[in-house]
Amino acid sequence: MSLTLYHDRFRCTGDLAAPPEMVVLHGWGMHSLVWDEVMPALLAHFQVTVVDLPGLGRSPMPGGEYNLDYLVQHVLAVAPARALWLGWSLGGMVALRAAHQFPQRVTGLITVASSPRFVAGPQWPLGVEPKVLEAFSELLLEDTEGTLIRFLSLQCKDSDTIKQDIRTLKELLYFHGLPARRALLGGQEILRSEDLRQELSQLQCPSLHVFGERDNLVPVGVSEAVQQLRPAAQTAVIRGVAHLPFLSAPGLFVAACRDFLQDHQWL
Repeated sequence: MSLTLYHDRFRCTGDLAAPPEMVVLHGWGMHSLVWDEVMPALLAHFQVTVVDLPGLGRSPMPGGEYNLDYLVQHVLAVAPARALWLGWSLGGMVALRAAHQFPQRVTGLITVASSPRFVAGPQWPLGVEPKVLEAFSELLLEDTEGTLIRFLSLQCKDSDTIKQDIRTLKELLYFHGLPARRALLGGQEILRSEDLRQELSQLQCPSLHVFGERDNLVPVGVSEAVQQLRPAAQTAVIRGVAHLPFLSAPGLFVAACRDFLQDHQWL
């Protein structure tokens, strides 16, 4: 019997007879509490299932190779039968893969500070240099806690709310204890190796892709590249924020999502 990921399903607070379902996924090194700032706005219109990815937050580490399909498999096991999926960074890649491979399960997709290809490469200059992730992976083996803090700080760099963002992330980092090293290394390998550009172009469901204007990990230029790969996609760029739009500017983030949700009659 396989281990089940930590998940919780929160009831919609709005006056809706049959509220739609939403699945919410966090990014590398974090857990589902990172969404707390925008959760009330989401719950006004949806029943929300939050999930901690394997080895992160409150989730155990099921056996198997820690790759993108492994993450999708274990999230699908606890997700509603049909739902809109919202994913940040690594969680956005999980949601994108699920939407492509299991279109009957994913009615819509919102990715936040996420890219179909996280690292730079041929015909894709819009990413982190591979050597940067390789260096982080090496440092993780020597100093897991210090490397985590440095990576989380990089996510906040250049944001108008950098001090507040770093403080919040550090508090969240220790809330459930440090993540499993295998989850951190496996997650970085996914970021380093996966290329979901073709999967993005083949999506069947409506999609919104939200970016931070000053993101040092997912450059704002990814917004235009996404629209070229999938002309039907909607994009939004939030000014003055880096890799954490929902934390740095929750009001603007919710407004961007609301426009998309209204366009496709979820609201």
